[in-house]
Amino acid sequence: MLETTMVAARDRKRLAEIAAVFARHGAGDIAVRLGLGALLPRGAGKADPALTQPERLRLAIEALGTTFIKLGQILSTRADLLPPEWIAELEKLQSAVPPVPWDQLRGQVEEDLGGLPEEVFAAFDPVPLAAASIAQVHRARLRSGEEVVVKIRRPDLRPRVEADLRLLGHVAGLVEENWPELARFRPVEILRHLGAAMAEELDLSAEGRNAELVAANLADLPEIVIPRIHGQWTSERLLVQEFLHGIPPNDPVALAAAGNSGPLLAERGSRAFLRMALVDGVFHADPHPGNLRALPGDRVGFLDFGMVGRIGARRREQLVTLVGAIVQHDAAAVASQLLEWSGRTDLDLGRLEADCDAFVARHGAPPLRLGVAITDIMALARTHELALPADLALLFKALITADGVMRALDPEFDALRVAAPLVQEEMRRRFLPANLLAKGGKAGLDLLALAREAPGLLRLLTLRLRQGRLVAEVELRGLDRIGADIRWGATRLAVAVVTAAFALGMAPRLLDFGPSLFGVPVTGLAGFGVIAVGLIWLVVPRRR
Repeated sequence: MLETTMVAARDRKRLAEIAAVFARHGAGDIAVRLGLGALLPRGAGKADPALTQPERLRLAIEALGTTFIKLGQILSTRADLLPPEWIAELEKLQSAVPPVPWDQLRGQVEEDLGGLPEEVFAAFDPVPLAAASIAQVHRARLRSGEEVVVKIRRPDLRPRVEADLRLLGHVAGLVEENWPELARFRPVEILRHLGAAMAEELDLSAEGRNAELVAANLADLPEIVIPRIHGQWTSERLLVQEFLHGIPPNDPVALAAAGNSGPLLAERGSRAFLRMALVDGVFHADPHPGNLRALPGDRVGFLDFGMVGRIGARRREQLVTLVGAIVQHDAAAVASQLLEWSGRTDLDLGRLEADCDAFVARHGAPPLRLGVAITDIMALARTHELALPADLALLFKALITADGVMRALDPEFDALRVAAPLVQEEMRRRFLPANLLAKGGKAGLDLLALAREAPGLLRLLTLRLRQGRLVAEVELRGLDRIGADIRWGATRLAVAVVTAAFALGMAPRLLDFGPSLFGVPVTGLAGFGVIAVGLIWLVVPRRR
């Protein structure tokens, strides 16, 4: 398998290292199944019997370094796929490493600054505040007197990461192709997510842009502070940003001494985070206590935007719908949303709905324990083998982390009280006439595009029929009802299509009046034809 795959010669040494690490930690059987048996050292596979399988995997990942640690951290967000004991062990992954001495970094820093560090910094501490597998952080002071943090990427990191990503990409494809029982984990999708995350984390200027974007999104919340980025000295390998004097939220003694209010900090921090996720679509993906600060005046500071998540408009709408379904005790809507996310149809729907009934009964009344609710919904997904999209898994993990921090600040914290105004506002905005018209216009344009493609599709279908190469898969159920259903369905569909065609056909005529008619965009009017399809489909009686 992997040994016969076209692996670049420059990656073969790394491949042997990976196989040896797997063997050393008792995972030699995995290496063999991947076709790496020839690379295993003699006597491989004898692990410490006192260690569990999850513990051995964690140790192997830590030994393999940066890329594998990031992969393990991503997998730790997948409670919809992995059992709790595996998640708990992966959450222990440590990316802390011995720091690189300053004299080995100085040349790289001079290169990135375009001059001597002494020309930019009035003071620079050569002993780092922290050192991780990707970068290390130093305190410094600019010549203007402003205190800053200087983040420096470790030297020669990119080639190793790129080699690991190439090899892991091969592995993901092999696993998805040869291990059907693991295909539902979507390893190729997970590796795509890993590649995107690593590309962003390796580029420290991207972290700076992330911080500036979030700061702009939250500019109307003066109680939220994002460190200012000094763009003139920031590059792919170097980041210079404002130093925030604050208290970590997991230090209750220092918070009390400073006069900070835990409940107020929790409310402000959670409102900002939910705003990032549900409204702006760009959120801090690792809101643990080390990345948060309590500032004077009960302001909340967010640090380290190297790991952010992005949620598109459609996904945000789905999340708002899910929260609304939980609050309204609508188990069917919860089940429907899970099915839409996973794409599965071959499951026991009755059992899923029963489990969703129990879920909303537990979490539908205040106070909403958000972390517990999300943990339960991911366990529900795992039980029914409903794999969630990678972007959603990352958000759920971040929400669980943030909820834990807020609950430590305020044991009575109710996420629903903070989320309700945001959800209500998003629901109101969704049904504003302007937004409905925009969606109708888009639907109209989509249907027009489909109409333009129809002749070509019909020609292709005719050609396939003539060649005898058309293959159809039909699943027939309820044959006794097919005739009646066809008659009624055809009637409803015909009326709906005629209505839509009339509206779409009128669009070019309406354009004679200009881009809008009575203040309404023409594309919006055409789009109402598509909306009419759905309404007529529902209104014309169905044969029962």
